[in-house]
Amino acid sequence: MEIDFTNLLIVAAATFAAPLALGLVPSLRLPAVVLEIVLGIVLGPSVLGWAKVDEPVQLMSLLGLAFLLLLAGLEVEFEQFRGRLLKLTGLGFVASLGIALVFALGLHGAGLVKSPLLIAIIAAATSLGVVIPVLKDAGESSTHFGQIVLAGASIADVATIVLLSLFFSGQSSGLGAKLSLLGAFAAFALAIGLAVLGAERSMRLSGALLRLQDTTAQIRVRGAFVLLVGFVVLAEKFGLEAILGAFMAGAVLKLVDRDQAMTHTHFRQKLAEAGFGIFVPFFFVASGLKFDGSALFAKSSTLALVPIFVALLLAARALPALLYRPLLDGRHVAAAGLLQATSLGFIVVAGQIGMDLGLIAKGTSAAFIAAGLVSVLVFPLTALSLLRAGSAPQTVAASLR
Repeated sequence: MEIDFTNLLIVAAATFAAPLALGLVPSLRLPAVVLEIVLGIVLGPSVLGWAKVDEPVQLMSLLGLAFLLLLAGLEVEFEQFRGRLLKLTGLGFVASLGIALVFALGLHGAGLVKSPLLIAIIAAATSLGVVIPVLKDAGESSTHFGQIVLAGASIADVATIVLLSLFFSGQSSGLGAKLSLLGAFAAFALAIGLAVLGAERSMRLSGALLRLQDTTAQIRVRGAFVLLVGFVVLAEKFGLEAILGAFMAGAVLKLVDRDQAMTHTHFRQKLAEAGFGIFVPFFFVASGLKFDGSALFAKSSTLALVPIFVALLLAARALPALLYRPLLDGRHVAAAGLLQATSLGFIVVAGQIGMDLGLIAKGTSAAFIAAGLVSVLVFPLTALSLLRAGSAPQTVAASLR
């Protein structure tokens, strides 16, 4: 069968045009991911109909999502997941899930949704893949504010992925069996991590990696890609979501790769260049292409769900940021809440799973995705405006312990 790459070319052109346009018009202070999604909507079936998600685009989009989560796992400073920060961000997620569940039960009682638990899980998530580029572009990813946001977003990302895998993976096994599979997957991940750590301690292997890392072999980058694909396949084999495997690959790589400052200072930069330069933008443009405008506008009741879902995202993820008051001032708390309420990728993935299981109607999924688009378009911009209007990044190192 002959494969047509026309759609791939159009999407590739869009991934190039979006950041270039922002570079040519510096006064247009939009995160690049926002323009990429908008371009996808405009080029897709909902508006111009010039491009669609076919097999080549879908493959690149999946690789983009996987790379996003790999880089997300690499970005998190796990050493800070202790003490006050761990307690507050953990409580924040529990509060998010509780608020989302109450909200979703109300929607279920009104006959607007079929599965309150699935809606609550979707609403409790944060798009770490959107938040990371925004923080990076704002120069906040390595600040204490950035690490607090990343910690809260990471907990939400991992926990919702795990919950989605446990309750809505599409497998016929019960909760007990899924918990066993999740435990087995975690054990395999630990074993792989220990194996990678042991291999890095081998003088012979370390010497070979050092010799090959900056040649055309780019051996460490290739190894990271193997680890990424391996964890994705492993998660699927265990009946879990592939996105869980992608994040775990980044987390394992982060935890075992401790000598980067001495031997391979540019390794993570190369991964970021490959991810954000090639694969990740395909995911965002493809997310725009997948947007089903016809399902959204088919009924006025469906369109009315959009502001309701936007309110749900704000209630579930922005309100719990008030728990960060001991660590941040009011302006930074508001910015953290808005960034935590930014969600899209998980909504797209979980919405598709819900439709496959008959738990979410096509129109409801489109309304939730539209709400996610509003969050991506509005919340990061508002958060960046708050950060720019505030003082220099806070130093809260002592309060995190």
